[in-house]
Amino acid sequence: MADYKNIKGVRIQNFTTDPDNPITGQVWYNETSQTTKVQAVTTVGSWATGGNMNTARSFSAAAGTQTSALGFGGDLSPNIPTAITESYNGTSWTEVNDLNTARQQLAGAGTQTAALGFGGNTYPGPIVANTESWNGTSWTEVSDLNTARRLLGGGGTNTAALGTGGLGPPTTGATESWNGTSWTEVNDLGTARYQIAFAGTQTSALGFGGNISPRAQTESWNGTSWTEVNDLNTGRESIAGAGTDNTSAMGFGGGVPPGGPVATELWDGTSWTETTNLNAGRNYMGGAGIQTAALGFGGETPAGPVTAATEEWTGAGSPTTRTITSS
Repeated sequence: MADYKNIKGVRIQNFTTDPDNPITGQVWYNETSQTTKVQAVTTVGSWATGGNMNTARSFSAAAGTQTSALGFGGDLSPNIPTAITESYNGTSWTEVNDLNTARQQLAGAGTQTAALGFGGNTYPGPIVANTESWNGTSWTEVSDLNTARRLLGGGGTNTAALGTGGLGPPTTGATESWNGTSWTEVNDLGTARYQIAFAGTQTSALGFGGNISPRAQTESWNGTSWTEVNDLNTGRESIAGAGTDNTSAMGFGGGVPPGGPVATELWDGTSWTETTNLNAGRNYMGGAGIQTAALGFGGETPAGPVTAATEEWTGAGSPTTRTITSS
């Protein structure tokens, strides 16, 4: 009988654990689990359950990636702003130092070790312009936004961020750029709105959805101005966003209250495509990461209670290890 070496010209390597960085097409035998495995790529994106947050909440801000994220602030519900900050390592959440100002409906930018939180609602206190900078250990108050607001979109880095839209009142399309020291007003959104999602950077971003009928509007930012582009397939507000720039983004969850759609859509720079749904529909969730590896956490379920649930997105074309079975 021909063996694998005679067929493929190589032997299958034996390991006691799976190799750390297998290449696509690599086959090996795991002696511990007594299984043969292959490194492949995903053909369809999917959501998987991650570790729950320690504190259930909605309207929190996010920074970082799928395996190294920060979630901060939020609403313990109903209308109980929190300063709690949690760090995610790809498996579990750990509580770290609180924001200086407890608030919900704020925006976030940056990484797990260098983040920015700005705006928000201190209910029953005022809507604020407060900005705080995270250094990996603690939050420090820095220069305020020019326009105090809540339910705004934001992203970028700790030293180069963008904040847009929101509710003062009134509803605004104001966009501000952060240089690490102060905020500067730049060109407004074409359509003023709040509960807008954001993906990208200070110079290349996408703003989409929001509380303005039909809730599907999408605008692209080129570092100077916003341009209206193709709409979402499912219009909604309070949608979560992730992505690297205005050519590669995704939106998930959200809805028109009291709904909580499970829909996930991918943006390719021209149009939105519907893909695999979230496992559980919800509004007001936090979103971080990129189009091929995103994180969604917290939020409010259609029935009303806040949740601590976390979901991890693996996009099509991402590396995956599969067990080879025979029958």
